[in-house]
Amino acid sequence: MAQGASAAEGAGQGSTGYFAGKLAVVTGGGSGMGRELVRQLAAQGCSVATCDWNAESVGQTAIVARESAPAGVTVSSHNCDVSDEAQVLRFRDELLAEHQADHVDLVFSNAGVGGAGTFVKDPREEWERTFAVDWWGVYYCARAFLPLLIASGDGVLINTSSVNGFWATLGPGMPNTAYSTAKFAVKGFSEALIEDLRTNAPQVRIAVVMPGHVGTDIVANSFRAQGIPDLKKMTDAQAQGVLPASAQAVLIKAGLLPDSPSPDDLRKLLVQMNADFRDKAPLSAAGAAEIILDGVRAGDWRILVGEDAKVLDGFVRQKPESAYDYAELAKMAGAPTAAPE
Repeated sequence: MAQGASAAEGAGQGSTGYFAGKLAVVTGGGSGMGRELVRQLAAQGCSVATCDWNAESVGQTAIVARESAPAGVTVSSHNCDVSDEAQVLRFRDELLAEHQADHVDLVFSNAGVGGAGTFVKDPREEWERTFAVDWWGVYYCARAFLPLLIASGDGVLINTSSVNGFWATLGPGMPNTAYSTAKFAVKGFSEALIEDLRTNAPQVRIAVVMPGHVGTDIVANSFRAQGIPDLKKMTDAQAQGVLPASAQAVLIKAGLLPDSPSPDDLRKLLVQMNADFRDKAPLSAAGAAEIILDGVRAGDWRILVGEDAKVLDGFVRQKPESAYDYAELAKMAGAPTAAPE
C-alpha cells in the first residue's frame, strides 16, 4: 500500500532504474538480508554505504557487491555497533566523507540480533543488549539520517521489523520477549512516522519490513554478539541457558531431543538448528531482499516478506484474541510458526 498517490508516483512504480544514481545506507550488511540488499542495490546502479559490528564480514560484503556493480557505483564498508549512538554518528560522518555526499536517498535499518527470549529468567544485560540493537539501533539511525533524507528531496526510510513485531512468540515453550518487544516498537514507530513525515517532512516516506523465516545467519550472529563465537564450543552452562527446560520439553516431545538430554545433546541440536534455519528456510536472503526492493520501488509502506509472514499476518488479524492459542492456530492453519529474519 502506497502512502497516497503522490508517494506511489514518487516511488516510480513500474519503472526501471529506480535505484540508479542514488546513495543508500544499509545497516547489518555483513550477512543475510543486509548483504543481499547491498549486492542487489549496487548491481542496480546504487552507491551503498554499509555497516556491521563485524568489520571483516561487512568488508567482504563490499567486495562482493563491487564485483557486480556498474561503473561509477561506490560501495563502502564501515564498522559500527548501531546500539551505540556515537558509533552511528561516526558512521554517518565517515560515509558522507567517503562518498563526497551531502545527503542520502535511502536508509535500510536492517541490523538485528536475537537473544534473551525470556524476561523472567535471562540475564537483564543480555535482554537489554538484544533490545538495544533491535530498537535503539533503528531509532539512532532515524535520528542521524533523517535530515540527510530530507535533504535528498525524495528520501525513503526502511525499518526492518519482523513477524515477531505482530506475533510475539516463537511457539510453544519458546518465548521471544526482547526481540519481539523491540520489533513491536519498530513497527509502531514506523507507522507513527507515516503521518509525522507526511505533515512535517513530505520529502521522506517510510516503509516497515516484516520478514517471516528467511534463510540467514541471524542465529549464529546472535550467539556471536553474546560472546559465543562457536556453537560447538559453548560451555555446558551456556547450552543449558540457551535451551531452558520449557523449550527442552517441547523438543523432547517432538523427538528432537532424547529424554534427559546431556549438554552435548543440546550443543549438537543447536548446531543443527542453526544450519537448518539458514539452509532449509522457505525463502532465501536473496529472495527476501528482492521483495523488499520491489516494495520500496512500488511505494509500499508495509512490506511482508515470505508467504509465512502473509499467512500469519492474516491469522492474527482475523482472530487476534486467539493469536497465542496454539491449538486454535493449528486448527486454522496447520500450526504456523515464525522466526526472526
